[in-house]
Amino acid sequence: MRMRRPGATAATRFALAAAGVLLAACSGAAASPARPPVVASTGATPTSTTTSPGATSVTPSTLPRSTLPPTLPPTTLSPTLPATTLPAVPARLTMAFTGDIVPHRAVNRGAIQPDGTYDYTAMFSHLQPMLEGADLAICHLEAPVAPPGEQVLIEPMRLSVAAEIAPAIAAAGYDRCSTASNHSLDRGHAGIDATVNALEAAGVPQSGMARTPEEVLPALVEVNGVQVAHLSYTFSFNGLQFAAGEEWRSNVIEPTRIVADAAAMRAKGAQVVVVSLHWGVERGVQPTSFQRDIAHQLTVSGQIDLIVGHHAHVLQPIEQVNGVWVVWGMGNVLSDHPTSSQWPPSSQDAAVVTVGMQIAADGVVAVDAPVVHPTWCDKDHGYVIRFTSEADDPALSDAVRQALRQSEQRTRELLGQFVVRPPGG
Repeated sequence: MRMRRPGATAATRFALAAAGVLLAACSGAAASPARPPVVASTGATPTSTTTSPGATSVTPSTLPRSTLPPTLPPTTLSPTLPATTLPAVPARLTMAFTGDIVPHRAVNRGAIQPDGTYDYTAMFSHLQPMLEGADLAICHLEAPVAPPGEQVLIEPMRLSVAAEIAPAIAAAGYDRCSTASNHSLDRGHAGIDATVNALEAAGVPQSGMARTPEEVLPALVEVNGVQVAHLSYTFSFNGLQFAAGEEWRSNVIEPTRIVADAAAMRAKGAQVVVVSLHWGVERGVQPTSFQRDIAHQLTVSGQIDLIVGHHAHVLQPIEQVNGVWVVWGMGNVLSDHPTSSQWPPSSQDAAVVTVGMQIAADGVVAVDAPVVHPTWCDKDHGYVIRFTSEADDPALSDAVRQALRQSEQRTRELLGQFVVRPPGG
């Protein structure tokens, strides 16, 4: 894995450091001695109790533990792992996640340079301090990369992106991406190969696509001495079919398979398992019965520590299911939405979601409540992804500042108890 560049800005670190004081007051979960389903920490009341059906390394950062209001249930516990996978000493890590990167045709056109190449770097530049301050930052790339020699801009309803998206993702501070989505096959098998190749060349591993059967299960990533597994699955491929015998090219959501994959990663030494799920209904704010059923089946297994979701193109709630935090949907971090009147203004809203984890010497994983840092995609000014706290920036126009305030208000109405607003950023 690529080496991390210098860490977060002082403003970002101050905001997240202040959170640690609040979090420390409401952590202190009791250890679980066995490997039953994941349980909530002592004294915590889950916000939901749904019952419906070759390792790489990341250089440790100095990011303190995330901030959140003290009224939230702070942590969940993952059961003790086999002794062969235990860290020598307790370890702490912070992860950062974002939702859909949706390179609509207009976004791709906005990246075209005079020489015909593409550059998406500026679109992500405002996220860089926070992403680089996390120990592990994970994106979701919804579009496949155009195969070499083929056009990037293709017919509407299918997605495609230039290979230059990969170095832009790396420059933003992302360490890896999930790639399984309903658009995974939009450029065929060659697009899957091109996507994995481009990300690999940029030093950004991925999960969700595969060039060979051996790549279906990703390599573990070592973060602060902790072995982390990141898995990625989608609900559909929009009716497109893989060639016979190559169904392994991308991963479909099937609970039994996902639990088996998680167990296989545990057998390889994973101490933390994170699952990215492309699910839900477009424009649907509330999780569907399908989402809830899948979440229940995965979390009751005791194999999974955290679920993060995308696809609805709007933010969705954050809840605990069977004691495991589920971030149902993180919105569009980059897109051209709203593209028509059927898309609400909230399709420009998203967030960087940070999650802290503490891994004890006995293997117990305590997962902090997620923290939401609201963002808004400024599609009228180069598709720059802005934190909504930039509404305080006098250098921005009144119109942009007002749009940022409105975006933050929408996000707070849905996720207010999880939202933090870093000073100055």
